[in-house]
Amino acid sequence: MLPSRLQQRDNDAACFSCPALSFTARLGENNVKFTWNQKKLNNSIHKIVVVGGGTAGWMTAAAISSMLPQESVSVTLVEAESIGIIGVGEATLPHIRHFNQTIGVDEAEFMRATSATFKLGIEFVNWARKGDAYIHPFGAFGPAGGDVAFHHYWRKLAHDPEIGPIGDYSLPIVAAYRARFAMPVEDFASVLSTYGYAYQFDATQYAPFLRRHAEQRGAKRVEGKVTSVSRQAESGNIQSITLENGDIIPGDLFVDCSGFRGLLIEEELETGYESWKEFLPCDRAIAVQCKGTGPLLPYTTATAESAGWRWRIPLQHRVGNGHVYSGEFMSDDQAERILLENLESEPLTDTLKLRFNTGKRRKAWNSNCVAIGLSGGFLEPLESTAIYLIQTAVTNLVELLPETLDCDAERNEFNRIIDNEFIRVRDFLILHYHATERTDSDFWNYVRTMPIPDSLAEKIELFKARGRVSKYRQGLFLEPSWLAVYLGQRVLPDAYDQRVDLAPTDELRRLLLETKNEISRTADSMESHLDFINSYCRSAEKNPV
Repeated sequence: MLPSRLQQRDNDAACFSCPALSFTARLGENNVKFTWNQKKLNNSIHKIVVVGGGTAGWMTAAAISSMLPQESVSVTLVEAESIGIIGVGEATLPHIRHFNQTIGVDEAEFMRATSATFKLGIEFVNWARKGDAYIHPFGAFGPAGGDVAFHHYWRKLAHDPEIGPIGDYSLPIVAAYRARFAMPVEDFASVLSTYGYAYQFDATQYAPFLRRHAEQRGAKRVEGKVTSVSRQAESGNIQSITLENGDIIPGDLFVDCSGFRGLLIEEELETGYESWKEFLPCDRAIAVQCKGTGPLLPYTTATAESAGWRWRIPLQHRVGNGHVYSGEFMSDDQAERILLENLESEPLTDTLKLRFNTGKRRKAWNSNCVAIGLSGGFLEPLESTAIYLIQTAVTNLVELLPETLDCDAERNEFNRIIDNEFIRVRDFLILHYHATERTDSDFWNYVRTMPIPDSLAEKIELFKARGRVSKYRQGLFLEPSWLAVYLGQRVLPDAYDQRVDLAPTDELRRLLLETKNEISRTADSMESHLDFINSYCRSAEKNPV
């Protein structure tokens, strides 16, 4: 028998700090006198100052104002209207649903405000070979759970043409390709329980939406550009920031959301940056918007080019497009030409050009400054991880927020968690490039043959040998994600789990085909993605494409 369906949930443990009291007892007296330690009072964290707006800044402010008591902690966000936001991170991962729910955001209201669509996965085109395509789904392959993973059963019979590709056994993949959508259910006996979803939305509207949400819950916004930073002489902690108009904003804890610049974490504290360009050589991107001309698809597409890849993100009112590439292997003019030549309609905007250095800050939390968003690091947008990395930093900051700045334990734990998240996402992204058979350009020849981190090499070796996916408790991408890329890019295991042979081959084949047919029928029964959007969250200002 195939294993029964089982949902997986990855719960992070919250950490709380306890107040410390000092007391003195006088001999001969019946009372004990309790007094707050004066050092604790001086180091207490009550005022949190967020420097920079955009998605990172307002996610931080919204989380703090929604998840912490206002009488204990206040949050002030400082941003300058003259400094625009990048606003191209339009694709997300399912974790953002939990974030929005936690801070009290109504899903339909949020989707209307940001012209959002649903996202069941990410399609990868031309990655292993030109002409190949597969989807990394937000869900399981086959019935999830059991002692033996489903892909081992599939692997035994994969040579049978009627069995078909493993994507036929994933409801989000089949539904995505048919442009259909339905809300998942909690009944584990239903195939509709085997997937989740994320969003594709207008990132320039998400920050204003969160700003309204945060300000309603007590967050304060200050307009202004930071011109100088004041630090305490003894501790070296940041004490205040000074704005262009002369206003001084004091704080106890500062959150740097100033983007690639790293105004506090790098320019002031000189924390240092760990570059991973040798593993992820793409260092530039060009973005542009156009009108959609086809069906409203519930997935993002990443199409490999000769020195990088192009994205396509369908929103209700337009399509976001971009070209991520390596400046070492392709000129800016050539990259822009490739992007514009592949648009499905005339561009609606001028192109936006970005440069970045893939990697992370050596410490995400240094002194009394926490870097969140681009100031803390950047891993190229191949798997839509930018907003997730903001979210995990914000969530862990709230959970680990100490009462005083004497917080080495909390700070060290935060840095450990963020380092782990970045490293595991890094390895997953490298896999996409390294697991290729392409030899048609210098770029693909480099990434195919480059040395890779031991942490990734060991995972690939294990999967090739036994079809086993390395598991970890803390980290973003779980077994179905790794399977999608391994199998989608022709990394097939040499062997399958021998317990599969306990099932008669004919019975196994019958059960596989039944599962495949059930998924196909269920996808056909779903509403079209466009119709679902129109009835659930149609944008108030724009008509869907």
